[in-house]
Amino acid sequence: MPDWSVSLHDGIHSLTASAWDSCAGADNPFVSHAFLSALEDSGSVCRRTGWMPRHVSLHAPDGTLAAVCPAYLKGHSWGEYVFDQGWARAFEAAGGQYYPKLQIAVPFTPASGPRLLIHPTAPPESAAVLADALRQICGDTGLSSAHVTFCQEQESTLMAGRGWLPRLGLQYHWHNQGYQSFEDFLGALSSRKRKALRRERRDANAAGLSFHTLRGSDISQQDWDAFYRFYHNTVDRKWGSAYLTPSFFPMLSERLGDRVVLMVARNGTETVAAALNFLGGDTLYGRNWGCEGNWPFLHFELCYYRAIDFAIEHGLKRVEAGAQGEHKIQRGYSPSFTHSAHWIENPSFRASVSAFLEQERAAMAEEALALDQLSPYRRDET
Repeated sequence: MPDWSVSLHDGIHSLTASAWDSCAGADNPFVSHAFLSALEDSGSVCRRTGWMPRHVSLHAPDGTLAAVCPAYLKGHSWGEYVFDQGWARAFEAAGGQYYPKLQIAVPFTPASGPRLLIHPTAPPESAAVLADALRQICGDTGLSSAHVTFCQEQESTLMAGRGWLPRLGLQYHWHNQGYQSFEDFLGALSSRKRKALRRERRDANAAGLSFHTLRGSDISQQDWDAFYRFYHNTVDRKWGSAYLTPSFFPMLSERLGDRVVLMVARNGTETVAAALNFLGGDTLYGRNWGCEGNWPFLHFELCYYRAIDFAIEHGLKRVEAGAQGEHKIQRGYSPSFTHSAHWIENPSFRASVSAFLEQERAAMAEEALALDQLSPYRRDET
């Protein structure tokens, strides 16, 4: 890459917020300097959690900032939601050293968005140069691999054309077909499914709880304290790790403002459940949720139906409700592909992973077709 320069940064504050965000844009909250700095400043992303920042910046031949990307050295594969532990075991069984690896991602966040953050005035070849630079970093530093996860489809396609291995995943997203109200949305469903959703909402709202949508500065420290308790309870039930620290959540209100959307359920004055969402340019992203007590259909009401209400009210195109959960299909969320791109430095191991991914992509496409048959939408309107 003659005349281009690449730098690695061991913290997001090595780059100013204005410089970073000039490349990241304003549509996706997770790649913003505000979100990434909150992860680092709260101690959620650090050596202790196995996410060591190595953010990448690319300068064009004229010296101007052309691109950045959020990157981390990883000593494990936790908190990524695109699973490569099997690759690690195979490589190490053959005598290789898989970790550390380079992860281009937003930690603990299975939400799709741009990963090669290109400045709007950068030369047109900047994305290709950055993709090649990430490969070169692996070769120059002895890393086994680089992984760009939950990227945009066009990024995966570009990188596949430069030797990276594309990978598909599945999530469940709600798509707004110009609905004017929740009832309008229900009208697109089959009669049986429409009745089921109405019954779930009726039962959830008959439990005597009050529901509130809080944004930005409206979210108090008491709200965040309750939410962190719920978050920790959910992690404990799923045998996971609570990487996000208590201070991370109030930092979100301070730094992202109204892009933070916390939906809470209260029993009198006591908050008993909450769902954390983030507002993008045209998408509401559901992230974490938690609850205390046993309330009928509260998870569906707070995480799915009220997210749809919010999206319709604000004219959003999509709700992305996070990883996993085929039960979302029955609530109007459709199977949607997610994309990743992977560079494996060792040629023979790269060939093996490539063969695996080719089979996996075919299986994923078949699974998506099968899941689509579970759709609650009326067939005459799809």
